[in-house]
Amino acid sequence: MRKSVGLAGAAALALVTASTALPALAQSSPGIEQSQASRELTSIIADYEIWAAEQDPWTAATEGDRAALARLPDASREAELARREPLGRFRGRLAAINPASLSADERLNHALLSRSVALDLERIDLDRGRLAFDSEGGPETMASYLASSTRIANAADAEAWLSRLGQLASYYDTTLANARRGIATGMVQPRITAERVVTSTAAAARLTPETDPLMRPMASRPAAIDEAEWAALRRRALDLVNDQIMPARQRWAAFMTDEYLPASPSEPTAIGLGQRPGGREAYAFNARWYTTTEMTPDEIHQLGLSEVARIRAQMEQEMSAAGWNGSFADFLTFLRTDPQFYATSRDELMMHARDISKRADDQLPALFNTLPRLPYGVRPVPQEIEANYTTGRYNSGSAVNGIAGGYMVNTSSLDQRGLYELPALTLHEAVPGHHLQIALQQELGDLPWFRRNGDATAFVEGWGLYSEYLGYEMGIYRTPYERFGRLSYEMWRACRLVADTGIHWMGWDIEQARACFRDNSALSELNIQTELERYISWPGQALAYKIGELTILRLRRRAEAALGDRFNVRRFHDAVLLGGPLPMDVLEQRIDEWIATEQARTS
Repeated sequence: MRKSVGLAGAAALALVTASTALPALAQSSPGIEQSQASRELTSIIADYEIWAAEQDPWTAATEGDRAALARLPDASREAELARREPLGRFRGRLAAINPASLSADERLNHALLSRSVALDLERIDLDRGRLAFDSEGGPETMASYLASSTRIANAADAEAWLSRLGQLASYYDTTLANARRGIATGMVQPRITAERVVTSTAAAARLTPETDPLMRPMASRPAAIDEAEWAALRRRALDLVNDQIMPARQRWAAFMTDEYLPASPSEPTAIGLGQRPGGREAYAFNARWYTTTEMTPDEIHQLGLSEVARIRAQMEQEMSAAGWNGSFADFLTFLRTDPQFYATSRDELMMHARDISKRADDQLPALFNTLPRLPYGVRPVPQEIEANYTTGRYNSGSAVNGIAGGYMVNTSSLDQRGLYELPALTLHEAVPGHHLQIALQQELGDLPWFRRNGDATAFVEGWGLYSEYLGYEMGIYRTPYERFGRLSYEMWRACRLVADTGIHWMGWDIEQARACFRDNSALSELNIQTELERYISWPGQALAYKIGELTILRLRRRAEAALGDRFNVRRFHDAVLLGGPLPMDVLEQRIDEWIATEQARTS
């Protein structure tokens, strides 16, 4: 694979030189220019995707790259800096193409790849790897996820897993070096984050072979491997865990306790990225990166405040529908404390999640023409990481590797997991939310690899939040409490806009940020705390959800108004989803073109 990248790079340099004469050629022979420009773009995309797959073995492996199954990414600063040269070459080659000489589809590919390359180059200068972990942990969390998503069916799969295990100690040490560079430059996580990760790293350093999640992929012998070979493979895995990975875990745990924690700022107003050297510049970039817009943090904050007011009025209506005559604050207390709203066992919570999932599955054909082939499972969050984990999550699967998507449900702290919120959570993480969108995206074989796997957080998370809205049309919310829970989840995302910008841009402390969630949503105290710590440690990501959802809803209403009774929601959803994850302005253009096509088709 590395040799292929080198050859592609050499071809790229030759093609840049050859393409410099194309604009002049267009004046006398536009047909020739179009052919050459199209061929050059095809070559750039092919070269870029070979290179990008080498940088991102996670994604490459899910799409059938067997060699990638045996690799971990290089997270070092040296590797990041080395990406500047090839990215610069791609930018130069793309700039040499006249977009007017391309077809409409090619122009879109050209624009999206140019945008992605430019943002990647800008991101390198920010050295974001210095924030080497977040509130959910560092390499130990990544390793647990990796183990849970690895399936061993034959000896080749086992060898690939052993190869990854052999690289994991180095991954730990790279993360440590990144974090140490953060200390040296003042780009560090605050104490509230560091303290949580100190706890999780210490727990990982105490694992035994019987409890180590890294041994789970080898818990049972596949039929394709005989007993003697399997015993030898397991022995090698145990040796890697005990001799290499455990010492690396212990180095990481000692570093977190002895070096990082003392360097973490503890002042209440020092939790935000804006309080670090270069932090305001980095946060403004994050806002653009995650929202795929040019909105400023101040504009995003004001949008959050207006959304809080709008959603609060709807919540008051559902509170009345539930027959509650007391105050809003007392209703929140009732929801947070009454036993009727809480499961009494982990199994019961999983049962409710699975029931909602199947009811959602039943309604999909009414709203979607195109559904993914890959199924999903409903799974508990692994207990070794559940304490720092959010209330739910989606883990993507891989059809080629025989792994279903996973709707992950946190079954710890049952008195903090209100059942009135579970329908919205399920719709967001499973279907029609993340599983439907991401699995379908993986199956869009007509799109280039870089578009199927594009990083447009506002699209992905906006779709998830829009899917919670679709629960009304699907008949998922059956009581005022569940409808209130849906609005509480929407309020959660509106408060994210307020709190994230407040913390990282305006210098708020955690109590100022907490007020929005505590006073306006039914989220439990544990969930509020977990979420706030997540926003503190992951600046800007929380901004994507509401902005993406509002864009999709606005475009749907525009289509409904333009098409009237000719509007077809199933075709609308195809228009949104079948282009892959798109920046918000590109999605808007795509839907406007779809509306025009629908008007012509039905006139």
